[in-house]
Amino acid sequence: MTCNEKLILALDVPEYDYALELVDKFRDRIEIFKVGLELYTVAGPLIIREIHRRGKKVFLDLKLHDIPTTVSRAGIAAARMGVFMFNVHASGGYNMMKKCMDDVVKVCLKENLNRPRILAVTVLTSISMEVLRDEVGIQHSLNTHVKHLSSLALRAGLDGVVASANEAVLIRRHCGRGFLIVTPGIRTSWTPPDDQMRTMTPKQAIRAGADYIVMGRAILSQVDPVKTIELIKTEIDAA
Repeated sequence: MTCNEKLILALDVPEYDYALELVDKFRDRIEIFKVGLELYTVAGPLIIREIHRRGKKVFLDLKLHDIPTTVSRAGIAAARMGVFMFNVHASGGYNMMKKCMDDVVKVCLKENLNRPRILAVTVLTSISMEVLRDEVGIQHSLNTHVKHLSSLALRAGLDGVVASANEAVLIRRHCGRGFLIVTPGIRTSWTPPDDQMRTMTPKQAIRAGADYIVMGRAILSQVDPVKTIELIKTEIDAA
């Protein structure tokens, strides 16, 4: 996997035209673009078709969390759109994750589609141990909860998880080498953490075991985003 593939650029913007402008600007340096809730709500499947038309891959980051049948049907729709990967919330439970994976596999085989990687979100990088305990009501440690949800995703047959790089070593040790780890909350050493609580630099994340790192504001807010991408790739190479 090349550096162009390891670095996913998050299109966390509210305008369709601006999102495509970013894809065109960085298409020579980025292979995978993340489409999240904000952009998908604005632009819908059209933004995915346009990214594909430019020869690039899409990580559809909608964090699906609903009853098993609903999540399964949404997963099938994502597969039919041709996304490279999409995610569900691991806290939706084993049956939800397994039904989604099983049904997507069946449809892809029947319709000769490339099966997307399906990932489970463990604990959002904006959530601290205090929030997890006092607001969500989880009394065991954050690491224990991430380990539990990662194990659940592995048992359900998912391809990997979305998790903070802070838990990557734990997940890799527990779930094995072939289990994908996608890490948001990545910040360069010279950018602020914004609303992320559990962050790492690109080099730290790759060394911890991340397969992909997701970055948006930390790149797009820079005076020279292209130079920032090249510096990040240098860090990834060094790792």
